[in-house]
Amino acid sequence: MRKLMRWGLLVLAFQCSAASAAALSERDIEALRSEINTALVEQSVPSLAVAVAKDGKILWQQGFGWADRERRIAATEHTTYSLASISKPITATALMMLVQAGKVDLDAPANDYLGSVKLRSGVGDVRLATVRRVANHMAGLPDHFNPFYADEPYRAPSMDETLRRYGFLLSVPSEHTYYEYSNLGYGVLDYIVERVSGRSYANFLRNEVFIPLGMTRSSVGVAPGLEPYVATRYDPDGVPLPAYDFDSPGASAVYASAHDLLRFGIFHVQTPLPDQKAILSGVSLNEMHRRTSGDAAMGYSVGFNTIERSGYQVVSHGGVMAGVSTLLLMVPEEKLAVVVLCNSKTPLADVMAEKIVARVLPRWRVQEPRRRKAPALAAPPKQVVGLWRGQIETYQRNVPIELDIHADGDVHAKVGDGLPTLVDGASFSEGVLTGTLAARIGTPDTERYDYEVSLWLTLRGDVMNGSATAQGGDRPRVRGALAHWTQLTKQ
Repeated sequence: MRKLMRWGLLVLAFQCSAASAAALSERDIEALRSEINTALVEQSVPSLAVAVAKDGKILWQQGFGWADRERRIAATEHTTYSLASISKPITATALMMLVQAGKVDLDAPANDYLGSVKLRSGVGDVRLATVRRVANHMAGLPDHFNPFYADEPYRAPSMDETLRRYGFLLSVPSEHTYYEYSNLGYGVLDYIVERVSGRSYANFLRNEVFIPLGMTRSSVGVAPGLEPYVATRYDPDGVPLPAYDFDSPGASAVYASAHDLLRFGIFHVQTPLPDQKAILSGVSLNEMHRRTSGDAAMGYSVGFNTIERSGYQVVSHGGVMAGVSTLLLMVPEEKLAVVVLCNSKTPLADVMAEKIVARVLPRWRVQEPRRRKAPALAAPPKQVVGLWRGQIETYQRNVPIELDIHADGDVHAKVGDGLPTLVDGASFSEGVLTGTLAARIGTPDTERYDYEVSLWLTLRGDVMNGSATAQGGDRPRVRGALAHWTQLTKQ
């Protein structure tokens, strides 16, 4: 009887092992390879690298296309790609190490860990902007993306200077049901890592995250020695983009290969490889993945999107910017991690990740890319109609702004010495006025590129306040988004 039981257990163990190994069959991989190769040609995508692991085993990793078309360097699973916003969960992992060590309190005000230049607020108590709320985009910080290209004379200022210029709260922390996605917030977090650890952000990630997890081709920016392995970023026309960096590196500046990012994912689903060190406990990892803003369909935790899909809890993050599309998708309960990296802006990374997961998880239902619908315009409420005057606060001077809101929904604006202009797409929904207009804010930061001004103003009694954001156009090198605190009163 005991022999039969032991035999049964051995058969069961073999079946479990076989099931894991068969999670992505060779037939599946061949079909996916064919789809990827076809898509690269049809969509003119320079390259794609993929890596998949389940139950702590790497099932597939491979590169396709050209990491560098001009030099005819083929992409592999070890090619180093710009990750864009997948930098955020990596920054959050570093932050969580300091939390685990008792050096940072997630629920303490972020200002407790900053220097002489603090976050400031025109609405509510700035102490409500806790480290956790900065990490889950509920601190009220504005949209912010400030790239600096190598072929331009401009260079990123210090974080203290960036905070002096743009470190204001757009809304009361946790005021809204969902969050205001903020790259600036992750600049704040990488600065907290620096200040608390006493080391540079790049050095801390290298020695405390990358090396312990075996991520040998990962770095903040392109570290010396990695240059030959880095995929060139291309614009939509297939033209190589010059190198660029940011004033908030913790949001967008990390590079990694598909193999390395898979190692990061394997650790996060708690199936570490034998050569990986336990930089975080299971309790800390679970806390990182716990949704603390949004809802089951669209939520955020500490550094990750955490949602429910097809009956699974999905922990993921993507990245999109000029010359970059990336995705790290994990299903912790299934011990599954999937990585797809591209060196151009394309929906292909998301599409292929969906198809890979569908071949591994039987219940998974592929989700088509969402198409944004233009908001329906409606007549504004009576209390908004009329003339409003105020100021756009910049780091150099205050710029006068005037809004004339008509009962039929038209909004006319005048900014500074500019001519009156119509606000395009003006809409007033749930107490927030939005729209765009042709105007100049006039600071050296904004005058680096052509832009339009986007308004996001919340009605609070007889005052409207929020942001006037200088946003670049559709050209691939014009991607700035610089928000300025704005307040108007009704006349």
